[in-house]
Amino acid sequence: MKVLAAISTIAGKYFAIWVVIISVIAFLSPDTFAWASHYVTTLLGIVMFGMGLTLKVTDFKIVLTKPLPVLIGVAAQYVLMPLIGFTLAKWMNLPPEMAAGLVLVGACPGGTASNVMVYLAKGDVPLSVAMTSISTLLAPVATPFILLLLAGQWLPVDPQAMLLSIVQVVIVPIVLGLLMRSIFPSQVEKSTTVVPLVSVLAIMIIVAAVVGANAENIATSGFLLFSAVVLHNVLGLLLGYVTALLLGLDEVKRRAISIEVGMQNSGLGASLATAHFTPLAALPSAIFSVWHNISGPVIATFWSRKLVGDEQDHTAAPLR
Repeated sequence: MKVLAAISTIAGKYFAIWVVIISVIAFLSPDTFAWASHYVTTLLGIVMFGMGLTLKVTDFKIVLTKPLPVLIGVAAQYVLMPLIGFTLAKWMNLPPEMAAGLVLVGACPGGTASNVMVYLAKGDVPLSVAMTSISTLLAPVATPFILLLLAGQWLPVDPQAMLLSIVQVVIVPIVLGLLMRSIFPSQVEKSTTVVPLVSVLAIMIIVAAVVGANAENIATSGFLLFSAVVLHNVLGLLLGYVTALLLGLDEVKRRAISIEVGMQNSGLGASLATAHFTPLAALPSAIFSVWHNISGPVIATFWSRKLVGDEQDHTAAPLR
């Protein structure tokens, strides 16, 4: 178990590198990962089950004791990112499948790696965990509704089918993970050290499947879409921080909300696009998965070197 835990730590630490490497391999040799396209939904379910294993009931305590920062963060998550994606898709005149895919990844809940990034950035970790959890639980309703509203002009959206998919691949595995932790707490606690390894492998295969299936599209319009995804992520990080600043939240909460808003559950986006749209619509989520695992560590490293006290906005009264 110690060996697996050490490998898991390395896998999580260098996640961005592994994702980039597997993406390049899938692009150069698309047939290598053709089999993986049939298991995207299953792999996402495994990732969500792992997330459930790491959650505790106490993680939701902040929602009851200090709900306002959580509400602000989740609202920013589901308002800013979809609108940024929609605006960029229109402005850059993306093809319909790519446009819908960009809105889709923006309409997904917070990413599972965001909590680690917030910790490294000296942000508010309990707020980050609560935001990830609440935005994920709201996804069955929020994601299909947002897609119907913003992406229906490009591709037909079936909100009921999408709601059912999210419940099956996200909510059910998370609930099962929570139940496992409550029934077998000591055993689960020991096993959670290898959860990052399983999650990293699953996400890598999902990304490889999507990149491999879209190798030709990446060759023809990859730069345009990559630019859109980078702008989407960077604007999410920036506007998430600005929103928290304007609403008077303190620095540690600003950092948490910034990272939570900017980092998406791109695995869910890829799974939903593959199941309900086209493989091309899954490409923005795959590229987002690669990019936000580069930008996240970069901004976390930048903030980790800045004392929180030096960054505090003493002119605003923080919301509690």
